[in-house]
Amino acid sequence: MKEAYIYDAVRTPRGKGKKNGELHEVKPIDLVRVVLDAIQSRSSLPTAKIDDVILGCVTSIGEQGANLARTGVLYAGWNSSVTGMQINRYCASGLEAVNLAAMKVRSGWEQLVVAGGVESMSRVPMGSDLGPLSYDPMVSTQIGYVPQGIGADLIASKLGMTRTELDEYALLSHQRAYHAMQNGYFDKSIIPVRDSSGMLILAEDEQVRPNSDLETLAKLPASFERVGKNGYDAIVQMRYPAIEKVHHLHTAGNSARDGDGASLLLIGSKSIGEQLGLIPRAKIKIAASASVNATIALEGIIPATQKALKKANMTADDIDLWEVNESFSAPVLQFQRDFDLPIDKLNVNGGAIAFGHPVGASGAMLLSTLLDELERRDLNTGLVSLCMGGGMGVTTIIERC
Repeated sequence: MKEAYIYDAVRTPRGKGKKNGELHEVKPIDLVRVVLDAIQSRSSLPTAKIDDVILGCVTSIGEQGANLARTGVLYAGWNSSVTGMQINRYCASGLEAVNLAAMKVRSGWEQLVVAGGVESMSRVPMGSDLGPLSYDPMVSTQIGYVPQGIGADLIASKLGMTRTELDEYALLSHQRAYHAMQNGYFDKSIIPVRDSSGMLILAEDEQVRPNSDLETLAKLPASFERVGKNGYDAIVQMRYPAIEKVHHLHTAGNSARDGDGASLLLIGSKSIGEQLGLIPRAKIKIAASASVNATIALEGIIPATQKALKKANMTADDIDLWEVNESFSAPVLQFQRDFDLPIDKLNVNGGAIAFGHPVGASGAMLLSTLLDELERRDLNTGLVSLCMGGGMGVTTIIERC
């Protein structure tokens, strides 16, 4: 089996996923072109050598419909021989795109693949595709679906977490994110977004709040209490009768916010790297997916990570740094408890609570951030995991070269 190496990683800044966000004026296809241009120019890639482009995108309608990967290749002026594919693994779409690229390379069927994701939640709001998971009452009731915020509140209730505990984690995310930005930890990979005339639109992540504090966070209302009372709490208690009451503890302050952005990684074999003069930065050691039920969906990261570690013949002690997507505070804190992780190894430069969560791109962004931080600290092994709708989780382990 061949190894799959990461040769480069780029991303846009994360913009606010609302109409008043800085990246709202930028079409999703233009976000794609920003990172395609960067991945090509940074390594002087002859694009005819690229076998495929794989893009994650969750809400594939309208401006994000059809196939942005192939459209982006043509739009960026790449060689017409380069194919493209768009996938949807919900919040892990960008990471799964990278995993698929690694599988293609490891099989030997392809040599060089560009993979990542894109999402413009300010222009194409999540849920616009009206899928049956959450918008067909007959389907969602039968499978026990509840909104992810209710699932996060269920985790917090099951484990006896307090509102203060969740807010303290959210504050830490902002503090770490701001520290990383101020010290240039993202400079290696972040690509500024400019308009057609070259004027700067956004150069750094937009949503981090350096002045956030616990007092302010404590004043925010619960986000999911009303929707819980409209029937979803009853579904939870049917599925989990031991839970006397769902305590609604997640707010806009300790939950991920919508985001805009795009990210790409360059994945290839050893032989193509040598041929093109590329220097490998890391190899993708293993990837795994797993699932739990749709009610407590955000726990999917736990069996996915257990599966990945087992397949790699590793334990948690073998991982130097961890990136676990901050969909909400509770699933990250549950993950930390279950794997007995020191907080100084987990999401060390903040996460989606601070930055926002451009759902199709976040997985690739986390992998990029993890690789940069492993290099900065001269550490060896890192793990990325994302939970998502329907109960799934995806985990990837990388190892520096």
